[in-house]
Amino acid sequence: MTADPAAGTVVLITGAASGIGAATARRLARQRWRVVIADIDAPRAAAVANECGGLFVRTDVTSVDDNEYAVAQAVHTYGRLDAVVLNAAIAGRCGLDDFTQQRYRDTMRTDLDGVVYGLHAALRQLRQQSSGHVVITGSLAGLTGSPDVFYATAKHAIVGLVRSAAPFLARNGIRLNAVCPGLVDTPVLASARAALLAHELLLADPDEIAAAVEAVLADERTGQAWVVQAGEPAKPFDFPEIPLTTR
Repeated sequence: MTADPAAGTVVLITGAASGIGAATARRLARQRWRVVIADIDAPRAAAVANECGGLFVRTDVTSVDDNEYAVAQAVHTYGRLDAVVLNAAIAGRCGLDDFTQQRYRDTMRTDLDGVVYGLHAALRQLRQQSSGHVVITGSLAGLTGSPDVFYATAKHAIVGLVRSAAPFLARNGIRLNAVCPGLVDTPVLASARAALLAHELLLADPDEIAAAVEAVLADERTGQAWVVQAGEPAKPFDFPEIPLTTR
């Protein structure tokens, strides 16, 4: 009998109390991954961890210390950390017309800073192991545009982070990719769900995105932004080559 390569593999998932994060935790747990649920919503996150036979660590991703604590607890409990899925995100708290500094910073603290802090926290352990894979939940809004201006701004930054950092991390045996979903039937879209359906737009089930995350974790490529929409498999976005000018 061939050993299951995923058995005992440890993954930390932020924002895993619901939506894409919870679906990813459940999917990977079914494949015998050891799952660490990092979320600020303690009751729901603890329930997901219990369902998956995993570990819950209360984590506010906007805190550097909380991110480092989540990684430390994962390693303390399971002895290693093989993958991190940086999934926590919120809808934009303001736009151009109702802008306030506080609402703008609330958006960026979760949607961008939380990703950077999570990546920073994981890198020490992954570098020590000379291996690991980080997958960040981006968005199609980070490859095109969105009426949710500052959410899209953060997601564009995530794509830039992945493409810029991946070559450096590859030297340490670490892969870094983004999964960029289109419209997904999650609590983030709850207020707009009826309008989207009225326009006959397809909403992906969170498990479709979880399946894409699982596929990306198994892929050897790095520095990619994987697009996934309802009813379609994940595929890397084809960025154009832009050569630098020369004399």
